[in-house]
Amino acid sequence: MKKKTITVLDEIQRVSGKDVKLAIGLMSGTSLDGIDASVVEIQGAGERIKVRELAGLFVPYERKVRDRLLALAEPGTASVQLLSEANFLLGELFARTSVDAAEKAGIRLSEIDVIGSHGQTVYHAPGKGRGEESRGEGKHGSSLSSTLQIGEPCVIAERTGILTVADFRTRDVAAGGQGAPLVPYVDYLLFRSPEISRVLLNIGGIANVTILTANGGLDDVVAFDTGPGNMVIDGVVSILTDSKETFDRDGRMAGKGKVIEELLNDCLSEPFFKADPPKSSGREMFGLHYAGSFVERARKTVEDINAAVRTATAITAVSIGRAFSDFIVPHGRIDEVIVSGGGSRNVTLMGMLEESVSPARLRRLEEFGFSGDSKEALAFAVLASETVSGNAGNIPGATGAAHGVILGKIIPGGRR
Repeated sequence: MKKKTITVLDEIQRVSGKDVKLAIGLMSGTSLDGIDASVVEIQGAGERIKVRELAGLFVPYERKVRDRLLALAEPGTASVQLLSEANFLLGELFARTSVDAAEKAGIRLSEIDVIGSHGQTVYHAPGKGRGEESRGEGKHGSSLSSTLQIGEPCVIAERTGILTVADFRTRDVAAGGQGAPLVPYVDYLLFRSPEISRVLLNIGGIANVTILTANGGLDDVVAFDTGPGNMVIDGVVSILTDSKETFDRDGRMAGKGKVIEELLNDCLSEPFFKADPPKSSGREMFGLHYAGSFVERARKTVEDINAAVRTATAITAVSIGRAFSDFIVPHGRIDEVIVSGGGSRNVTLMGMLEESVSPARLRRLEEFGFSGDSKEALAFAVLASETVSGNAGNIPGATGAAHGVILGKIIPGGRR
């Protein structure tokens, strides 16, 4: 008897046709600290979607893996061999994390319908959005708009046997957008309110905001990167401690220091902070080279390392505060600011932010039944589900794309 061939279309239709899907989202952010995973139950699609998080998992990178990724992410330190090897290595790590996440949720891997993997960004140089310079070569022979995320999805699909969606940013860039931020679409689906105006603030390596005005529609959503989140703080701590510490745990170092005002003001003169949205950023602007320059200038002023860390923390807090006053408050009153990401655990930073966003109420994502640590991983689980359902997952008003697009590349899991 001839074996029936199961096509890719069959697999996509099987997943998209389910009333309730089980999905895993995978995310490795600009902090390069490890892989976040979220196992979620998804009912429906589009504006009728309902999402329940079943488990979250964080798997830290070994030191040698993180060093490889840092070498890739910093300008001038990468090679084609390193890039290719890291792409496959991360594919293996993402696949293993998927297995562990399903186990933590108490679900058999075979029950998972789709995996959404953001991957690891190693280069992000988008255009200005909607303009001709974002489509092909810019003026005066400048570089093409581009973005690159690694973590080979074919490896994930092969190891797990699960339909995998990955490489979400590239289609938005192809459509003239920044390729970021993409989480705002999920923010809109899960946190919009007919009565309450909210800002979703995620503080990862880079800090970003999504503005959801009360009773607003998808076209009313505004979102953008505000600048560094933990990235500069982490880099400064790593340099000052000779890598004995890689971040300021609970903001303790910053809590003991005093802001170097002249250095802070100089850093805040960076044109990115004043640029109008849509805008996005990454290690190309605020990576280790930036942290190294910052430390050199700080050492010329004071010897107290806590003062340097406090000043780095103030860059994040003040740039977010200025984003509120310059680009958020003009949209109308804000009732709540919902914070997620690693920065939400930095007590010193959170104290600074509370003043910056007043009189809005500062809330944690956990109050809404989601983990603040795995929020972005959860978002890519939802985006993967939307992709197989045939729904656009970007918001042109947030990314600058010419139109909405279905995000990602679909890799069949090959289940028989």
